[in-house]
Amino acid sequence: MIKQYTYNEIHIKDIFSRTEEKNEIAEVVTEIIATVRQKGDIALREYSLRFDGAALEDMEVSPEEMQKAYDAVDKEFISILEEAAEHIRGYHEKQKRSDTMYMPREGVILGQKITPLEKVGLYVPGGTANYPSTVLMNGIPAKIAGVKEIIMVTPAKGGKINTEVLAAAKIAGVDRIFKIGGAQAIAALAYGTETIPKVDKIVGPGNAFVAEAKKQVYGRVSIDMIAGPSEILVIADGQSEGAVVAADLLSQAEHDAMASAVLITDSKELAEAVSVCLEEQIPLLPRKDIARKSIDDNGKIILSESIEEAIEIANQIAPEHLELCVDNPFEYLAQIRHAGSIFLGRNAPEALGDYFSGTNHTLPTAGSARFASPLSVDDFIKKSSFTYYTKDALLKEAEKINTFAQREGLTAHGKSAMIRFEKEGEK
Repeated sequence: MIKQYTYNEIHIKDIFSRTEEKNEIAEVVTEIIATVRQKGDIALREYSLRFDGAALEDMEVSPEEMQKAYDAVDKEFISILEEAAEHIRGYHEKQKRSDTMYMPREGVILGQKITPLEKVGLYVPGGTANYPSTVLMNGIPAKIAGVKEIIMVTPAKGGKINTEVLAAAKIAGVDRIFKIGGAQAIAALAYGTETIPKVDKIVGPGNAFVAEAKKQVYGRVSIDMIAGPSEILVIADGQSEGAVVAADLLSQAEHDAMASAVLITDSKELAEAVSVCLEEQIPLLPRKDIARKSIDDNGKIILSESIEEAIEIANQIAPEHLELCVDNPFEYLAQIRHAGSIFLGRNAPEALGDYFSGTNHTLPTAGSARFASPLSVDDFIKKSSFTYYTKDALLKEAEKINTFAQREGLTAHGKSAMIRFEKEGEK
């Protein structure tokens, strides 16, 4: 049964706190990474046999395998995947950046050069569910950014990858796919093996071991974020339907037992209705055991005095997904400061963002929406600044540069500006 609280009865910092054996996970991951670095492909095959029951001869998916998988998926779902991909492309195309250049002073040109990353590793989970949506959400922005090579890794249970995941990879434009998952796949992407190339950045969600591996290899490669368990926070007024709100909460609760689903409402009646509807809907779910544990352990209903107070509570929590189920949601949008993805109104369930609206579903979790953003085209580019001065422009500023450098005790800095004029007897 989901627990109910008033604002004064709950510690906000505890809303999305979930206990994991982090020290034990870190030790296991450290050993896996070290073994992959030392043994390369041999280690990958050993771990695949141990964790996935896959005795792999060829770790890489051939183009023929990808095409065969695409052809095996029913045409209706292929059409849905392609339409979803079109929506995702449309949204992310608007995020593209271009080089900038301007002249702030006479003889001075400043600018910024945009360069796509060369190789990106895309991790796709394959544990309790299959995620073709993850392939589209991570692969398409990388392609739009101009990444030269997208390397996908995913667990191959029994040596096989889900055909819908492979079909999504073909639609997204993934270049190479390897049948490797877990922390060992992250290690392979970070350091390279005889078969798997080293990449510049690793993106994509995973379990606690994958998240820990990304954390440990950060610095050797870039990563998108450290993704925690899924979260949804629904703000709903008394005009909302209990069954609808309950279904939205369960859309995240069914992800895994660590997922967290929270409702904040100013209506005691809605709170009671949602509690009842959750108990009616959970037994009907194929993943009812997962949803049950998620709701019992991490689910919460918080009673607020008003929608404005509910939004302030939400800002303190900084949820991954935030639904605003009220009649005039745009009136409140400016008040929302911290959320990964915002779903406005009664007809925008979080599942839209997961699959079809076009916005990205790779989002900051565990309160990191206070400072982090959804995955975007920006994650697949790097920016270089550039500077050009004419001699006359440098002459106007050389003495000031020299003075600045002297104040910092870095005389060679100042000398590098002044020396260009000393030969001509200029100071």
